[in-house]
Amino acid sequence: MREESTVSGTVGVRSAMRWLASAAPDPETCRWEWERHPLGVVLLPAGRLWDLLILDGGLGHPTLEVLTGLLGRPGPVLADHGDARIGFFVPPGTADRWLGTGVRAAGRGSWVAVPHPGRTGHGVRWLVLPDGSGTLNDPAVLELAMHEAAALRARRPAGND
Repeated sequence: MREESTVSGTVGVRSAMRWLASAAPDPETCRWEWERHPLGVVLLPAGRLWDLLILDGGLGHPTLEVLTGLLGRPGPVLADHGDARIGFFVPPGTADRWLGTGVRAAGRGSWVAVPHPGRTGHGVRWLVLPDGSGTLNDPAVLELAMHEAAALRARRPAGND
């Protein structure tokens, strides 16, 4: 299993927290809820600062590995409980244009459960934390990584997933 990527130190976590909270209708309330919610999770609206492309874990993890190999450090990536779904943060508007089969898109009008950037916990968690600068995953590069990951999976002998 892949280890979670971290943002360097407390300054990086605060920067990531500020950036994520800026997507909320009330950023101060968002930060307050993060600190007090027992799971450290808040609902944030997609479509303002980012959209989310959601892949099943069987394709999402290999896609993240390909992206990491290409870029070193991709943009923010979430995993749900049990890693059944992997969510890649992409530029706003991507969800409206995405045509890929088997990929769910969360854009304007969608709300996403987002964990506190400085905590690990149960349920939704960060595989790649935001860096706080607003860096996102490029949809074209993400699509290429998905194709490469799918091809790699197809070439594996049965039972080696």
